[in-house]
Amino acid sequence: MALIPATILTGFLGSGKTTLLKRVLAEAHGQKIAVIENEFGEENIDSDILVSDTTEQIIQMSNGCICCTIREDLRSTLQDLAEKKRKGELDFDRVVIETTGVADPGPVAQTFFMDDEVAESYLLDSILTLVDAKHAGSQLDERQEARRQVGFADQIFISKSDLVGKDEVDALMHRLKHMNPRAPLRTVHFGEVALSEVFDLRGFNLNSKLDIDPDFLKEAEHDHHDHDHDHDHDHDHDHGEGCNHPSHQHAGGHHHHHDDDVKSFVFRSERAFDPAKLEDFLGAIVNIYGPRMLRYKGVLNMTGTERKVIFQGVHQLMGSDLGPTWGPDEQRSSKMVFIGIDLPKDILLQGLAQCLV
Repeated sequence: MALIPATILTGFLGSGKTTLLKRVLAEAHGQKIAVIENEFGEENIDSDILVSDTTEQIIQMSNGCICCTIREDLRSTLQDLAEKKRKGELDFDRVVIETTGVADPGPVAQTFFMDDEVAESYLLDSILTLVDAKHAGSQLDERQEARRQVGFADQIFISKSDLVGKDEVDALMHRLKHMNPRAPLRTVHFGEVALSEVFDLRGFNLNSKLDIDPDFLKEAEHDHHDHDHDHDHDHDHDHGEGCNHPSHQHAGGHHHHHDDDVKSFVFRSERAFDPAKLEDFLGAIVNIYGPRMLRYKGVLNMTGTERKVIFQGVHQLMGSDLGPTWGPDEQRSSKMVFIGIDLPKDILLQGLAQCLV
């Protein structure tokens, strides 16, 4: 049986997850979607779409979508759904997991890799994070869960942008880009977003788009020795980061005081990596800093292979895969992005540099 694609939907309380989900569930897209609500007594999506006092945990909706609320753990719910699908008791094409507003999506994502039964049935497609433009500033300042949700994202949707001025939206986008340069950002109104931007994003597919979002590399265009351009002090690198707003150059210090603990940095080099050295170094780093490493991803130039090596990880789980062959005229280079909580950037950059041939 083909693997069932799964999407994790996260975002702080009131960011519009339910609105987006309702739209995805109610739309006539011909897809049968199972929605799993990982809820801790929050207002749940079912209340106005479904009869909420049902004892049955899984409810089939008129357009073929399914809703279920987790009252035990995610693992058993995913296994249960996959088994019902195999037996033909339930028919669905994909799964969307809505996390609670205060949840860290990390453990939810890890379920898809740690548990063999789940891994044999599902393919984790991506983590979508909704950010509420009106309240994001204070939420990101005060709540680490909100910052983590941004760090984990494969795609960020900014909701409620109509409630704040353009400058505020620009400043928020700038801040989010610093925290997670690999996730495309876009504003959405009332959950109106094309399904093509919600599903099949392949954020976790090692063989998918190898050139990790081209925009995120612009910030490091000079070369990989970017020790001097620390993300805390916005000096000369406002030219990249996928922002073309001239206002950023003179943003009046909007984001100077946001010393977010979730930060990202990029390593790049045109020299090849020594595979054994790199494996030892990354193994040691993940051992020490794994819990603080939210997402890391790269396309690597390794000695001993004519193919690109694609690697990525979540927390302590790291995987790599051989990608396509380097083209005859292609410049072989390695590009890596790390997103985490207070990661020791200098140690990582120096350590990686020592793994080069």
